[in-house]
Amino acid sequence: MTIRKIRLSRISALHYFKLFFRSALFAVVLVTYILNRIRHSDTPLGLLQESPVILGVIGFIFIVEMILRFFPSNFESMGCQKQFKKNFIPTEVSQPQKRSWKPVFAITVVWLALNGIFGALYLSDVIDAGILILIALAYSVCDMICILFFCPFQTWFMKNKCCGSCRIYNWDYAMMFTPFVFIPHPFTWTVLGIALLLLIYWEIAVRLYPERFAEETNACLSCANCKEKLCHHKKQLRTFLRANRAILRLKGNPVIEKARKKIKRKK
Repeated sequence: MTIRKIRLSRISALHYFKLFFRSALFAVVLVTYILNRIRHSDTPLGLLQESPVILGVIGFIFIVEMILRFFPSNFESMGCQKQFKKNFIPTEVSQPQKRSWKPVFAITVVWLALNGIFGALYLSDVIDAGILILIALAYSVCDMICILFFCPFQTWFMKNKCCGSCRIYNWDYAMMFTPFVFIPHPFTWTVLGIALLLLIYWEIAVRLYPERFAEETNACLSCANCKEKLCHHKKQLRTFLRANRAILRLKGNPVIEKARKKIKRKK
């Protein structure tokens, strides 16, 4: 089975860069944490904690990303840009279909419960603030994986066709920095505060302009008008996995294995 190659769009390339950067950042912080734990250092993140400049630079990058989300941009996915008037192309349908609130509620409950467990472990001194920061950075990597390869919220809860029609796209930073709620520090609460403001801004737009968030009322969200083609990466991955499942099934087939052994003996 051949997999048709799709040329990377500018937005896709930027998301791959973010995936690489966030993965590298997570790896550096993880190694730093482990080394300082081995040395029994009083500061789990060592130089990262001792030097506010380093944490400041890391926080500044994420803060800039979040602030840019408040404004229209050609470097962001339509999934997080559809609330703006410039990205609204009216269709013949004036009102979108009413969608169930249950998937959004389920995601909220699951996410709060998951992070509630981490919070309880932290407050019980089972894990420290360094682990919570690592969890937040791991979330940032998973955010890019959800966009490029596989999104559990899309597959198991929302059932939306792609990121462009995602109801909770701009929840990403608030979800990413949820662990920071347990770390009372100006740095963590500033980052979390901006993320929550972005979430509130998004939810207000959803209620004021619901027609901008549905494909049946906003032609900008149609596949024909899509320029980023982020969904192709997920389709390519599914095709690749299906092809390899077939190969693995053949590899485990006793008839095939017997034939292979005969060929080896002849050689």
